[in-house]
Amino acid sequence: MTKQMRAIEITKPGGPDVLRAVDRPRPEVGHGEVVIQVAWAGVNRPDALQRAGLYNPPPTASDLPGLEASGQVVAVGAGVSGLAVGDLVCALLPGGGYAEYAATPAAHCLPIPDGMSLKQAACLPETYFTVWSNVFTRGGLKGGERFLVHGGSSGIGTTAIQLAHAFGARVFATAGSEEKCQACRDLGAEVAINYRDADYVEVLKAQGGADLILDMVGGAYIQRNLSALADDGRLVQIAFLEGPKVELNMVQMMTRRLTITGSTLRPQSDLAKARIAQDLREAVWPLLASGRVGPVMDSEFSLSEAAAAHARMESSGHIGKIVLEVAGG
Repeated sequence: MTKQMRAIEITKPGGPDVLRAVDRPRPEVGHGEVVIQVAWAGVNRPDALQRAGLYNPPPTASDLPGLEASGQVVAVGAGVSGLAVGDLVCALLPGGGYAEYAATPAAHCLPIPDGMSLKQAACLPETYFTVWSNVFTRGGLKGGERFLVHGGSSGIGTTAIQLAHAFGARVFATAGSEEKCQACRDLGAEVAINYRDADYVEVLKAQGGADLILDMVGGAYIQRNLSALADDGRLVQIAFLEGPKVELNMVQMMTRRLTITGSTLRPQSDLAKARIAQDLREAVWPLLASGRVGPVMDSEFSLSEAAAAHARMESSGHIGKIVLEVAGG
């Protein structure tokens, strides 16, 4: 391995044009860590928020964007078992995925599912960790329950639809065009609601209300989500694309026994993320290997085209995941 690597850094808060290709020192492997030679890196909404200055990385994390990648293990730190140099993995990263090499806790790595390419596997960690921990662990989704996911054609949405459907839930999704709604139906959504033409609150009320809602919109959606829930329903918030501050009438929460919760993945402890990884290995990786669920691919860009990848994501025209090719494979 060389001591230097190509990487994409955020030169200042701003739009996609603030991303710049640079040479950086290759990360050193720490205790309990591995260094991965990155083949493909996933592009996610938090990357754009970090670029805009709205989502600072944890103090110990790389300042480079990129929260998931696939590739080959090239260094193994002390205290690591179960991984060796040469292993192919996909991994949740604390940051630093937009680079030729990235360091991450070994416990946050997962094997490439049988029959899946490195490109596809780079799309798994951030979305599958997020969906599993929020929909199934925090949200407690059970078979037969009515589940509504907003942004059904996003990376999170396409993952949530497939997993909820695979585990026996009745899935409802919102999206902004007929093409996106059809993509949601193709993945297992019983009903896909074009939010430009229909009121999802009324659609869910007609079905008895949602037992669980996964939302990343926030803003005015929060009060409407409470109205769309069934009695004893749960709202899980994972982002606030329309803002986190809103005036709410909370009487419904008491009289209808509603639960409002949420989480952000990145600040959680290494141990918490390791537990999610183990859950995924046991419950979800067999579904990936069998082809029952899988990543929905939108587009790919070279590492040097990271700005174009961000522009594609922020256009909201994509369906599924966007990836950066670093070394390919």
